[in-house]
Amino acid sequence: MPHLDRDGVRLYFEDSGGNGMPVLLTHGFGASTAMWRGQVEAFRDRYRFITWDMRGHGATECPDDRGLYSQRHTAEDMRALLDHLEVEDAVIAGHSLGGFMSLAFNVRYPERVRAMVLQGCGPGYRNDAARETWNQRAESRARALDDGGLAALGGNSEVTVSIQNSAAGLALAARGILSQVDARVIDSLSGIAVPVLIVVGDGDTPYLVGSDYMASHIPGAVYVLVADAGHGVNVDQPEVVNKALGDFLGAL
Repeated sequence: MPHLDRDGVRLYFEDSGGNGMPVLLTHGFGASTAMWRGQVEAFRDRYRFITWDMRGHGATECPDDRGLYSQRHTAEDMRALLDHLEVEDAVIAGHSLGGFMSLAFNVRYPERVRAMVLQGCGPGYRNDAARETWNQRAESRARALDDGGLAALGGNSEVTVSIQNSAAGLALAARGILSQVDARVIDSLSGIAVPVLIVVGDGDTPYLVGSDYMASHIPGAVYVLVADAGHGVNVDQPEVVNKALGDFLGAL
């Protein structure tokens, strides 16, 4: 299996190859590369789709050191993967936590971002109290995984199609990557200078407000609300999402 060694951590990735426009796809918390299978298969003849597993997830190594899990580490993993594959810039796409990390990557490396696709995610919080409430939920998820193992993961369709190897790794990811640390991402929205596609299922209640907020604050953003879909919108309604994604990528 293809891996990239970065600072002693082996990151799993899949590369569809080819000469098409590169698209880096980052999964959500509790999911993995498998959640993007329907998109990779649909577009591999036109675009170079690169999927990968974040620290603590899927086939990526799960180090025991909590200090190796953070949003900074994740953004640097994304950069290192592009460097490893000799990709100068790409469409940076992600679901849920992966969507937030796509925005965070754009804050750090806007020159590496050709466009963004943000699915079922929010931009974080400017308010300290709201951020603390989110972080308490992240800690609750971590404790549930500590106590109940992978059986406590639960989740939506994008999680059920994914395979995880370590509840301990997921708990560390919840504490170190899922937790919110500042307002840099939400403060960056009005300055985003690349095309952006926002996709959310109409049943994804926790992320409808965040998606609306991003659509109203990111200049020129394309907003697609998908009927009869939950949080794992690309798994629930792959044909609708693929149509939106194909139209967006084709216009770049």
